[in-house]
Amino acid sequence: MVTRKEAEERILKLRKEINRYRHSYHVLDKSLVSDEVNDSLKKELFDLEIAFPDLITPDSPTQRVGGEPLKKFKKVTHLIRMSSLNDAFREEDVRDWWERFINYLGKEVPPSFYCDLKMDGLAVELLYRDGIFVEGSTRGDGLIGEDITQNLKTIEAIPLRLQGDYPQEVRIRGEVFLMRKDFQRINKELEKKEEKPYANPRNLAAGSLRQLDPKITASRKLFFYAYGISGEGEGHLHSYKTHFDEYETLRSWGVAPNPSGRVIHSLKDIFHFHEEVGKKREKLPYDIDGIVVSVNDNRTYAEGGIIGKAPRGAIAYKFAPREATTVVEEIKIQVGRTGTLTPVAVMRPVTVGGVTITHATLHNADEIERLGLKIGDTVIVSRAGDVIPQINKVIKELRTGKEKSFKMPVRCPVDDSPVIRDGVAYRCSNKNCSARNQETLYHFVSRGGFNIEGLGPKIIDRFLDEGLIVDASDIFSLKKGDIEVLERFGEKSAENIIREIEERKKIDLHRFLYSLGILHVGEETARLLASQMPREKSEFLEPSKVRHFYQSLSLERLQEISDVGPKVAESIYDWFHENKNLSLLESFGKFGVQIRQAKPSVGNKLLEGKSFVLTGSLEKLPREEAKEKIRALGGEVSESVSKKTSYVIVGADPGSKYEKAQKLGVVILSEGEFLKMIGA
Repeated sequence: MVTRKEAEERILKLRKEINRYRHSYHVLDKSLVSDEVNDSLKKELFDLEIAFPDLITPDSPTQRVGGEPLKKFKKVTHLIRMSSLNDAFREEDVRDWWERFINYLGKEVPPSFYCDLKMDGLAVELLYRDGIFVEGSTRGDGLIGEDITQNLKTIEAIPLRLQGDYPQEVRIRGEVFLMRKDFQRINKELEKKEEKPYANPRNLAAGSLRQLDPKITASRKLFFYAYGISGEGEGHLHSYKTHFDEYETLRSWGVAPNPSGRVIHSLKDIFHFHEEVGKKREKLPYDIDGIVVSVNDNRTYAEGGIIGKAPRGAIAYKFAPREATTVVEEIKIQVGRTGTLTPVAVMRPVTVGGVTITHATLHNADEIERLGLKIGDTVIVSRAGDVIPQINKVIKELRTGKEKSFKMPVRCPVDDSPVIRDGVAYRCSNKNCSARNQETLYHFVSRGGFNIEGLGPKIIDRFLDEGLIVDASDIFSLKKGDIEVLERFGEKSAENIIREIEERKKIDLHRFLYSLGILHVGEETARLLASQMPREKSEFLEPSKVRHFYQSLSLERLQEISDVGPKVAESIYDWFHENKNLSLLESFGKFGVQIRQAKPSVGNKLLEGKSFVLTGSLEKLPREEAKEKIRALGGEVSESVSKKTSYVIVGADPGSKYEKAQKLGVVILSEGEFLKMIGA
């Protein structure tokens, strides 16, 4: 029996040796011992720590898997936004990116880039304090991610303790991914259990990181490469002149970046690197979908700032979308929320980029005509950005003569109502169309509307199939017993759904109006409509009051509202004069829905009577924040440019609204001019 002192000495030596093996394998790409030897040492360490539990520390190799399964993931706010990258697919795209960057800086800078492989995995952030790994999180929406610390601890390539000269606090960012051999191993195991295999390594890696039980994550054998240092705590003076310096610093701390990255000094050499990597892509032990090109000098990179959610100083130079050929066996019509008929190609199953594709949207009749597509045609299919299936071309040379032309239907395939043409769109003329009702329900519970989490399309479809709901108000009539008797639900899931519905019965007026799915009424128009409602003494309105007020508005009165033209006014007027909709509003009141009044504008009314349209990416002010500032100062935000528009605020890469403003002679403001106007 070893003494405590002997155990302590042995534990320290074991940890040091095991960490040396880990560093050599994951950072230096050199295996010092066999897996069996490494496992044997870990077992000895585990046994000693079981005997002397007070000697266990958070950075011990045994702590990579531990603790009970979680019930849910906590939210984590990133100190600095985890930005995404804009994409380039051609050499011309990269040249344009560099030209835009130079033009933005307003000066010439020597071309120096750090080129790295773009891993096809999941971005994460690791927080170290005093060299100890204390928190790991997903990217999430860039600002808020999920705490997956326990799952990340299972990844051998992530050190639990940094080595060398590290700051007191530091955040390291990188990519978690899966080796192809492990992807194949796991899918074989799933197939043996007669479970559905994963389509590609990225999906499997994502599913593994979101396991509530870290032991399951550990069994997947995920990998990690770092790609940057996002921030340090105060009091430490580490500085990295270049991206290359960051990578060298990471290596000195025992954290592995991808070893294939290199510094490059011309666009021509970027293209050579991209081509070189593309040739060896299939021979790599993991999936990549391109290279990342970053301005190597960090000061210059920082001067570029952010455009939208992406840094100006970096770009993802992706490989051309992977393509395959298949046959279009049928073209079906999908009827959407607003009654729009969208043609969808049904194809022979084909695997593109690791995903089996059977459907691709054809957008509208004009797209079918542009492609010259017939039913039975052989087509070239790709996934735009390795995500969205699309038909690129028809191989007309393979036609047999049996192919059939396609025409948009004159009657709705769902309810046989006449189809009307509206510009390039075709719409079902029946406002009671069942498919339309289904899409309306999806919209009703969406984030911009009632935001009922956990009530997604599949559950709504199930409730419709079971006859539990017919319209949106029925959602608020549901009881726990209605749901828990359904197969694959049960008491807990039913309880969660009902609780979420109850919590959402109180809603802001503009969100309520948006949730109704009125044709042509987006979020901004809904806000403008809400601002017209006379204020009552109480905080909340009954749905019947909302009904009576908007029903009383004439077409002429509706057109007096900024951003509401004749077409939009007619749509709103018709909605509030249709008996079915009026009954729906009354039902909301019966089931306890309460509508919070729009808050009155108080304080500085600098922009009162002025209407604004925003287009392009703003640099200093997120678009939603800019809109809130306008509203807070008494102004209005519009979705479209008209003669009524007071100002159009233009950011980087503006759209057609900018051109329309020029034609109409509307005053155009830069972001700087707008900020000066409001004194910001």
